[in-house]
Amino acid sequence: MKLEKLLKQYDYHVPQQLIAQRPARPRDSARLLVYDRKTKRTQFDTFRNLGKYLPPKAVLVFNQTKVIPARLTLTKRTGGRVRVLYIATEGKYIRVLADRALSHAETLRLTKRYSFTVVKRVNAGWLLKPSFFITQLKSIFDRFGVAPLPPYIKHSPLTEAERKAQYQTVFAKRSGSVAAPTASLHFTKSLIAKLKRQDFGVEYVTLHVNLGTFAPLTEVHLKTNQLHSEWYEVNSTTAKRLNAAREQGGPIVAVGTTVVRTLESTSNARGHLRAKVGETRLFIQPGYKFRFVNNLITNFHVPQSSLMMLTAALTGRDQLLAIYQGALEKKFRFFSFGDGMFVM
Repeated sequence: MKLEKLLKQYDYHVPQQLIAQRPARPRDSARLLVYDRKTKRTQFDTFRNLGKYLPPKAVLVFNQTKVIPARLTLTKRTGGRVRVLYIATEGKYIRVLADRALSHAETLRLTKRYSFTVVKRVNAGWLLKPSFFITQLKSIFDRFGVAPLPPYIKHSPLTEAERKAQYQTVFAKRSGSVAAPTASLHFTKSLIAKLKRQDFGVEYVTLHVNLGTFAPLTEVHLKTNQLHSEWYEVNSTTAKRLNAAREQGGPIVAVGTTVVRTLESTSNARGHLRAKVGETRLFIQPGYKFRFVNNLITNFHVPQSSLMMLTAALTGRDQLLAIYQGALEKKFRFFSFGDGMFVM
């Protein structure tokens, strides 16, 4: 299928007023759409009531990645400003996206002490060489970085300190993402504690969110059936507990598309999860046969995205578009800071 035709199949319109500019307060007061695949029934509730809909013995799996304040404003020799978004570390260099064209060997200054030299163009981004040791990068972002909110959050009333706090899950632990695993933003510490008291399992994996989750689809993605690469880890203790839960009939509920990609990338054809550290390029779309994941908690995604296609692999494309239309009619809030849905 041609890319243009495929993207049109996942297109829909979201009114500007329904694009959330801040998370719900408290987070678990966000609205929840529940879709039952067996009955094709849709229900509407509040996220804090999630436990009412989870199947018995369910285990929720979260992504414990931590968002880096990965956006920096640098100054060119001419005095012009350039905003860059950190994507990855590659040896002694960093790869970034920039909001304007750069020139080979030019110096981009962060402060009098810290600067970057442009090495070369790489795909849609640029390779930069820091003037400091790469081991200092984390402290540089902590001091000077800005929360990398998505471009559709244009009118957020949050201060920069609030953005750094709100665009982060309550259990974030391992720094490495340039975007939050947004399905998890609905969870509070009290909601997680409540779910544990209700005898639902809770486990954590790590996937550092990168271009693979948000980049526009290209013909190359369709030809190779692969997305951009994202780093993940499932440790041996978690793998052992999840395998045991599944063998005992416990449904695996992936909290977010990043968790789906992690679990499906590390499970084999027999549905056995392996402890593994690696990179995934997995592109899930309708027709995919799930090996490990049973249910999904997710947000309402941007049109024409691989995230919509992943969700449609569980619901079916036509049904997903009908679910989205129902959410629009109910005035649900969309995208990263928006409301959530549970696919049973």
